[in-house]
Amino acid sequence: MKTVLFVVISISLMIIDHRAGHLEAVRSVLSTMVYPLQYVVNMPVQASHWISQSVVSQKKLIEENERLRQEHLLLSSKLQRFDVLTEENKRLRKLLESTANLGETVDKVLIAELVAVEMETFRKQIVINKGERENVYSGQPVVDANGIMGQVVHVSPYSSTVILITDSTHAMPVQINRSGLRTVAVGTGQNGILLLENLPTNSDIVVGDLVISSGLGDRFPKGYPVGMVSKISMEPGEAFAMVQVTPSAKLEQSREVLLVWPHNEKLNMNATTDVTTDVKAVP
Repeated sequence: MKTVLFVVISISLMIIDHRAGHLEAVRSVLSTMVYPLQYVVNMPVQASHWISQSVVSQKKLIEENERLRQEHLLLSSKLQRFDVLTEENKRLRKLLESTANLGETVDKVLIAELVAVEMETFRKQIVINKGERENVYSGQPVVDANGIMGQVVHVSPYSSTVILITDSTHAMPVQINRSGLRTVAVGTGQNGILLLENLPTNSDIVVGDLVISSGLGDRFPKGYPVGMVSKISMEPGEAFAMVQVTPSAKLEQSREVLLVWPHNEKLNMNATTDVTTDVKAVP
């Protein structure tokens, strides 16, 4: 009975409110009174939603940061590789341009890369990645973009050993470019130092003179830079001056070198049996 009464009352109130809107004020008061309760009831749901959104956002940020970090490392690696290739391209271009200084004294040249360096006391040698397969021969001259580096002393199928001009057992005929004075440049076993032998104290030579290969002996191409006179010492009572030369070639820096085939077929054919022409004996 009570249920029917409440239903009738509810229907009556809805009809009155629908037609005249007299219960709007009552509804407003009830909504104001119920709002705190609704807020408290909804708070766990909102908190759960906020925490869920925060966790998802943080996870996305972490994943995005990791992705950006990896992309940064990858781009940095590519940029460094690009810098390496740029410098290598510059070196190779300079090396190839230097072949113009060889003139018509050579038949061909071949670029080789260093694969090993032996810089012991008084022993200066390098290993390059060209050998018998490329027709490299013992005694073959080796240069870089700045000057003469040395000559091949041992050849294997895939590599060759090159003795540098600063090796204590190496000697080569040279010429002072300014005066035409001929002499011999010998290695000292010290980095960056050559000596010119048997020059009288009254020789026409000064610090700063360019020393070039003379071409005598048909081993090295004529007129290619060997070094620069850096020091002249004249001891009282001595008949000969001690002249130091700084090599033009970047003996400790070059990564690529040029193998040179001089314009002398007879030399190339007999070079394997005559490799001591420009190598002096050491007691």
